[in-house]
Amino acid sequence: MTSVSETVSQSVSQSGNGSPTLDQVARAAGVSRATASRAINGGNRVSATARAAVEAAVKSLGYTPNQAARSLVTRRTESVAVVVPEPDERVFADPFFARTLSAVNRVLSEKGLQLVLIMARPGKEEERLLRYLRNRHIDGVIVVSHHRADGLSDHLAELNIPATFVGRPWTCADRLSFVDTDNVEGGRVAGEALVERGCVRIGTITGPPDMTATLDRLTGWKTAMEKAGLPADAVEQGDFTEDGGERAARVLLERHPDLDGLFVASDLMAVGVLRVLADLGRRVPEDVALVGYDDLGVAERTSPPLTTVSNPISEMATRATRLLVEALESSSSPTPMRLIFTPTLVRRQSA
Repeated sequence: MTSVSETVSQSVSQSGNGSPTLDQVARAAGVSRATASRAINGGNRVSATARAAVEAAVKSLGYTPNQAARSLVTRRTESVAVVVPEPDERVFADPFFARTLSAVNRVLSEKGLQLVLIMARPGKEEERLLRYLRNRHIDGVIVVSHHRADGLSDHLAELNIPATFVGRPWTCADRLSFVDTDNVEGGRVAGEALVERGCVRIGTITGPPDMTATLDRLTGWKTAMEKAGLPADAVEQGDFTEDGGERAARVLLERHPDLDGLFVASDLMAVGVLRVLADLGRRVPEDVALVGYDDLGVAERTSPPLTTVSNPISEMATRATRLLVEALESSSSPTPMRLIFTPTLVRRQSA
């Protein structure tokens, strides 16, 4: 009886110096070409004996499947797009995105999938993105930092591409899977922390108004103010960047110089707020107590270290990616899932 290794040697000697072919794998394994193809591409109609023989032949020959041909058979590209509808400079400067991409890539790598990063803002870039998705250049999509105007939730629901959102989508939440933190609760916890400290004139700097996280954190903060019987009129819009936080703080403190507490809806913006307070000679927390949001490393390095609400972005991105992978591996259309993490307050010296 001829062994697989002996058959492989014969196949190699007969094939010359070219790369091993599927026909040679089949011949070495003693199976048909169709059986070899099914075994390599994960087909079900292959016996355990035949699959083992094919795997041994692939290993001995050093055979590498032709990805283009494999895609025709499996209708899979073995890649997943992470869509971030934000400017390039923000994606590369904000630790939120670094944590997200690291977590997503870790899960995809474990499954042998390739991450494709797409940064597409509304307009011409959005049109190019939709063409890319319609042509099925990827197997699934993970959306991070979703804005109302980008329309991604509507488009993805319509295209019926496996997708998950990190953060609650504006629309089609009943048709799309998403992972989020309870931002309403987070805003409430931040506001109550300032109330408990004894602050009586509390303001807030929000994120962009076209993001669900902004709306929810603002709602939670207003709830805390109403419960404490305090005014909720000291509100200024930011953009989740340091410079945006600085600009918003100058406007807000000029309009409300009596503020003794501030909830800032991201730690990066809080860094800009600290600069403004220092310029104005306002001590933190003695004159103005400060609470941020995210706890992604920045809060530990500020002076003073920042009290903040933890946003478990690595865990959220990991779960979102696993949900997508489960959808890709499912033989039927999976039921949309929603996972909501509970935020917690991390107390440091700023409040």
